[in-house]
Amino acid sequence: MDVEWAELTDPGRVRTNNEDYLGHFIPGSPAQARSHGWLFALADGVGGQQKGEVASRAAIQEVVAGFQRAKDSTPPKDLMNQIVQAANARVCETDALWGASGRGMASTIVACGLRFDRATVAHVGDSRCYLIRGNEARTVTRDHTVAAEQQRMGILSAEEAAQVHTRHVLSRSLGANLFVNVEIDDVQLMADDILLLCSDGLHGTLSAKEIAQMVIKNRSLQAAAKELIQSANEQDGGDNVSVQLIRIRCVERMGLYRGRPYKLR
Repeated sequence: MDVEWAELTDPGRVRTNNEDYLGHFIPGSPAQARSHGWLFALADGVGGQQKGEVASRAAIQEVVAGFQRAKDSTPPKDLMNQIVQAANARVCETDALWGASGRGMASTIVACGLRFDRATVAHVGDSRCYLIRGNEARTVTRDHTVAAEQQRMGILSAEEAAQVHTRHVLSRSLGANLFVNVEIDDVQLMADDILLLCSDGLHGTLSAKEIAQMVIKNRSLQAAAKELIQSANEQDGGDNVSVQLIRIRCVERMGLYRGRPYKLR
């Protein structure tokens, strides 16, 4: 696999602090690309005065460190679950260390591991991953909010879920409990696919169609990230906004035999 990437975060036009935090692991050699691959992760801290920025930084630092020290033989889904569970424990521990000043800190997270021809996406909360293929962007993740859960149960329509105040109330987050239910998805990748990770400051303002159009028209991923954030700030600007963009230049088709990968011709 060969990738190019860009990332950008901005506090927005209202808030003075940025509770979003970004991280990544880039393999240092072809051997490490095969044994570990790439990792991109984004977290949106929850808590305002309860140190949301501390929670998001702790979560990202933990998933990046866990990914880097993982054993070569760990299956991607198991690995992503392990490192996000570890991030949850780290946020809980950080919350306890801060005492009353940090009580209630929490964070969302979306993390994407890339190896061979697959993307393994783990998430908790409402930070999203999109797959941009051709001229369309589709969501890989599902929002873990009260409104989204009620929509999936048929209690709310899509229109109602988009307007009700509980669309911003998380049903899952890192730091809320000692164990967290991590949702994991596996995506087969093709050359020229673009993966986009973002906080709700972006997807709460721009539609999937608008996101796809802005990314596709910019040959530079850095320019695309700047335009996305600028547009989100112009249309709203009331929240922190962060984005990671990963373009798949080429992939290595792989199969599995008795749990071991082999190259397809």
